[in-house]
Amino acid sequence: MLPRIDYIKQGRIRLGLTQRELASLSGISTSMVNQIESGRCKPSYDTAKKIFEVLSSQEGKTSLKAGDICSHEVISVQKDEKLEVAIEKMMKNSISQIPVLDVSKIVGLVSEDILARKVLESDDKKNIHQVPILQIMEPPPPIVDIATPAKALIPLVRFAKCVLVSRKGEVTGIITISDTLKMAE
Repeated sequence: MLPRIDYIKQGRIRLGLTQRELASLSGISTSMVNQIESGRCKPSYDTAKKIFEVLSSQEGKTSLKAGDICSHEVISVQKDEKLEVAIEKMMKNSISQIPVLDVSKIVGLVSEDILARKVLESDDKKNIHQVPILQIMEPPPPIVDIATPAKALIPLVRFAKCVLVSRKGEVTGIITISDTLKMAE
């Protein structure tokens, strides 16, 4: 079943296509697109299907990807550093989680949640800053390719706190809940 015919004009405008561009991509005349959008003509099923397929394929090309919304500066800490280093970097950069590396490989994550939990559980609150990050880090966050559709990442970011973005196996960015707000712009 196809969407309603009046969605053709809405979809075309949302994608920033002219009637001429939609006609060219669909293999029909510009006047036919104009007549369909104005309600003067009802397209055949095959014509409507072709138009909706074009709109759908164009939407896939213009939709945001992980690489479009990620923050490209990935601030991290090494697993052997003390917790005070992670806390200082998180406070200085106003971030709520920080990836943990073993040289250049992602091995974990330190988040506000784990820090708060460890502070509450600790008997020695004065020396908690000296604990090695390796002892309190959580498992590493998921890593997705830069071409992953951004809409697919919202549930993942909500569950995992953040998602790392990679290009050809190399981490190039990070997505947090606040980065997903870029999709609303």
